[in-house]
Amino acid sequence: MALPLLPGNSFNRNVGKEKFHKSQHWGFCNNVMMLVSDEKPGIGGEPLLGQKIKPKCSIYPKGDGSDVPSWVAFDKQVLSFDAYLEEEVPDKSQTNYRIRYYKIYFYPEDDTIQVNEPEVKNSGLLQGTSIRRHRITLPPPDEDQFYTVYHFNVGTEVVFYGRTFKIYDCDAFTRNFLRKIGVKVNPPVQCPEDPYMKIRREVLEHVEPLRPYESLDTLKQFLQYHGKILCFFCLWDDSVSMFGDRRELILHYFLCDDTIEIKELLPHNSGRDAIKMFLRRSKLPKNCPPRVYQPGQITDRAVLNLYGDFIKNQADGFLMDRYKLGEVDQEFYKDSDLSLGVTINVWGRKVLLYDCDEFTKSYYKSKYGIENFTSVSCKPPSPPPKIERKFPPYNGFGSEEDSLRTCIGLKPTPHRRNFKKFMEKDSYGFKSNILRFFAKLVTDKCVDLDRMFVISYYLSDDTISVFEPIERNSGITGGMFLKRSRVKKPGQEVFKSELSEYIKAEDLYIGVTVNVNGYLFRLLNADEYTLNYMEQNTDKYPFSNLKLALQKLKQEEAKSRELKQIFRAADRKHTKKVDYNTFRDILMSFTVGNLSEQEFVTIVRHYRAPEDTCSDVDFLIALAHEKFKKNMFENFDSFIYSCVYEDREKKNVLPTKDIKRLCKSSRLPLSDDLLESLLSRFEDSEKQIDYKSFFSALNWRKNPVPELQPASYLKERCEDIWLGMPSPIPAKYIDYLTLLKDVFGLEEE
Repeated sequence: MALPLLPGNSFNRNVGKEKFHKSQHWGFCNNVMMLVSDEKPGIGGEPLLGQKIKPKCSIYPKGDGSDVPSWVAFDKQVLSFDAYLEEEVPDKSQTNYRIRYYKIYFYPEDDTIQVNEPEVKNSGLLQGTSIRRHRITLPPPDEDQFYTVYHFNVGTEVVFYGRTFKIYDCDAFTRNFLRKIGVKVNPPVQCPEDPYMKIRREVLEHVEPLRPYESLDTLKQFLQYHGKILCFFCLWDDSVSMFGDRRELILHYFLCDDTIEIKELLPHNSGRDAIKMFLRRSKLPKNCPPRVYQPGQITDRAVLNLYGDFIKNQADGFLMDRYKLGEVDQEFYKDSDLSLGVTINVWGRKVLLYDCDEFTKSYYKSKYGIENFTSVSCKPPSPPPKIERKFPPYNGFGSEEDSLRTCIGLKPTPHRRNFKKFMEKDSYGFKSNILRFFAKLVTDKCVDLDRMFVISYYLSDDTISVFEPIERNSGITGGMFLKRSRVKKPGQEVFKSELSEYIKAEDLYIGVTVNVNGYLFRLLNADEYTLNYMEQNTDKYPFSNLKLALQKLKQEEAKSRELKQIFRAADRKHTKKVDYNTFRDILMSFTVGNLSEQEFVTIVRHYRAPEDTCSDVDFLIALAHEKFKKNMFENFDSFIYSCVYEDREKKNVLPTKDIKRLCKSSRLPLSDDLLESLLSRFEDSEKQIDYKSFFSALNWRKNPVPELQPASYLKERCEDIWLGMPSPIPAKYIDYLTLLKDVFGLEEE
């Protein structure tokens, strides 16, 4: 009868086990079955009978907690031990052995060990890393085990690859670490001194070298202050000397090597050479020598004599001046000598430091505790009063500018034009930079009352030309009335020392009367370019400022209702607009003369009603035929075939955008504006075009139209012609309702 399966009644060792895997002990090597490894465990990972498995890691520690591995718990933690090694010396003439000092580093995360030997100056030994970091086995007979943290303590010896290291001390972290894991740390042991280094030090103390030298450690200063520069703003006042002046300087003090460089701030048009470096980088002596030292005069050591075989021109040695009898004592400027308000000697030039930058202030505040960094005022003295230069009056020969140039210098030079203004305001492209006004002669003579003129003002050189259009059978010879030249303002003295004033562009606007060499011209109108130019430059032409003009209307706000009733009475057809003459009479009587002609034109141009500006169809077709003839374009039937193919519904019409796309893709030789005008003339209310009638009208072979007749110009108009006289009114109709709404806020009732 079997025992019940209860705790204590079963002798089956597999009860409660979960792992029953078997390790692979046998394998094939060169097709021969053999034992691959004798270190693998048995079933379930348990060791076999009599099997001794080498530990893969240190017996301490497994981790800080139940699941944390050692490489996480002891990351970046190193135990440091100080040790020494007694090494036998082959040459026993001085000592029998040498003491070498080492640093042993133990890494608890993976039980690796590294041994370093600190470098000793003039030791004659190769020092540095003695044993690279890895796990080190114990000496025989325990070579199957590795060193752990429990093998290290102060006063013990460890053997690494046959070399015995004696540990005599460790750092504070290592002591605390060993105490926490239960290791009693021994007190530090006295380390023996290396006999060879002791003998060498005693010899050096009793020997006086024949060539003494001073150790200057400049590397530390360079590494600490590399790239750090003190900046001072300086002034060298050399106005006392002949042809001298005040010169602005910038002093840079390099903290890495105590050198100074000075740069000069050259103002524009100073007349000096463009060499910004006033003093190249070097050490600056406080007391400048009476003369410049020759090369080789200042050296660290002086050579007294040479000895050797001079027949072969070969020197075997030389004797140095150990007492430095010929040394030149020089004192150089340091950072402690520089401060605001101090005057330094720069090779005989007195330079004043009056200000510095923020880094310099923070440096002196942290190092020397200076708090006051008030800049020194160094304003130049007031210049002496200039003697007014008087010129003789104009004598009437040549121009006033040429006569003035003869009085300025001994060698007369021609008057220089404003070339920059000429290049900016000269005509180019579609910008003429010419202001043209339509003017009328103001005179008492009945014959000249109806004479009209075109006054052109050239912005490039401020010249004026007056041209009279030719009218047949008028009894007056038209053409050039005044050649292009500058016109003086009236009422000036002819023979005077000052230059005369000339008419400027700001003096010309609609409604003003201009005196041109004794002839009075009243400006009636201007072309489109002139009006646009004046409206874009309202700072020069205040009468073209719409806001200022509307402010004058707003002053009469009390009569706004009355003004609205007057406009309504004038607008009998209720179109919300009135013609130009009616609008002028109403507005001029409303403002009682407070509104100038130029301001009135500005208001009219802003509130004018849109007009149909499309060109005539016959003119557009004639212009298109001329383009086709020049380019020999006759392929109109293909356009119709393409449109028929696109017209799937057979309505003989296509959208305007499709016709335009077809013309663009077929490279129809017409400009964009001309094509848009033609399409708009043939377009119906649904934005569709009858493509047959459109391309038939463009076919200059089948449907020719009369050619365009060029305008005939007279010979006298070649220089200063204004194509097309300006319209006497700037707009036909004006939208008065929008004007009342913007000025008085009156809405439509």
